[in-house]
Amino acid sequence: MNTSTTRLEPQALQRLLLNRFAMALGTYAMAVLLLMLAIATGHGRVPLAVPLLGGVLLVLSQLVFFLLLRSERNLRLRDPGMIEAQVLVALFWQTGLLGCLNGEARGTLLAFYAPILLFGLFQLPARAFARCAAFGFVGFVGLELWDAYRLQAVAPELPLLQLATLFALLFWLCLFGRYINAMRQRMHQRRHALVAHQNTLRGMMRQLEDQASTDELTGLCNRRHFLRLAERELTRLPAQGQYGLALIDLDHFKRINDRYGHAAGDRVLQTFATLAQACLREGDVLARYGGEEFVLLLPGVNLDQISICCERLREAFSTAEPLGLSLGGLSLSIGMTRLQRGDNLDLALQRADQALYRAKHNGRNRCEASWEPTDARTGRRSASS
Repeated sequence: MNTSTTRLEPQALQRLLLNRFAMALGTYAMAVLLLMLAIATGHGRVPLAVPLLGGVLLVLSQLVFFLLLRSERNLRLRDPGMIEAQVLVALFWQTGLLGCLNGEARGTLLAFYAPILLFGLFQLPARAFARCAAFGFVGFVGLELWDAYRLQAVAPELPLLQLATLFALLFWLCLFGRYINAMRQRMHQRRHALVAHQNTLRGMMRQLEDQASTDELTGLCNRRHFLRLAERELTRLPAQGQYGLALIDLDHFKRINDRYGHAAGDRVLQTFATLAQACLREGDVLARYGGEEFVLLLPGVNLDQISICCERLREAFSTAEPLGLSLGGLSLSIGMTRLQRGDNLDLALQRADQALYRAKHNGRNRCEASWEPTDARTGRRSASS
């Protein structure tokens, strides 16, 4: 099967094969016209009924190929283009055409072996091309031997010259076909290598993008990626929609690092990240904002839902036990606010930070809210609750 055509979509492949078939029909038409001209100029050696019958059979043979192409049954074949079969049939009819002519005219129409074999030069493997060339040569030798048997051959020098010429032509085409096939194989190998390199580069680019947007320790989004994502989501926010925004700080984290070491602190951060992802919805976005601080974006929630979600996180973390550690009394503080259309992300983060400060100031291990919606008409904000 030709690898250059199998990658095409079936419809595109069929169009290509029908175009090639039309070119083959054009070649047949030229050959038949030249045969008629040769007979009209006195170079024929058979009654006119013979080439007419041969023409009918030729049309029927091509009709078989056409029906296979139109019905798309050719797509079930190993070679959907039926290239080798078409070349062999064409060589058979070329031999029959030469059999209708005398020795002088045969040498002129020997040239038609070239376009027939060129039809398969860029499509057939080297061995299949050599088979076709051998078939054509053996057919012509058989024609000459039949003439000699029936004592219809002209002087032996002319058939020998024609045989030598045909052999040289077919031998050169086989060599050229091997060269073309080798070049095609190298191009395929280089293309496969290029595709492999492109896939490797895409994989590396994805890894770089992941590394650029992911916190290595917790596997969460990092601050830069979160801010970019939140800005994009804010521009898509419907007029009546709102997001919840929360800043989360793990209480007494420095004390954990000082008492148990930084490895224990890392384990606490990882524990919170795993626990929080289990508590959140699929569309919620949690990111590491810096150090022991995290930021949470909750799409499509009201004020009560924001509070409930944050309280659930706080309570779950208070009972968490990092693997291999016995710390006891883990807690976190959360500052909450909301985002509406036209809101400013930096100002919203400042409101959440102020609420987080109040949570710390009021004893930690608690959630504080700052519901300050933007007044779209005045651009002013209401007082904090």
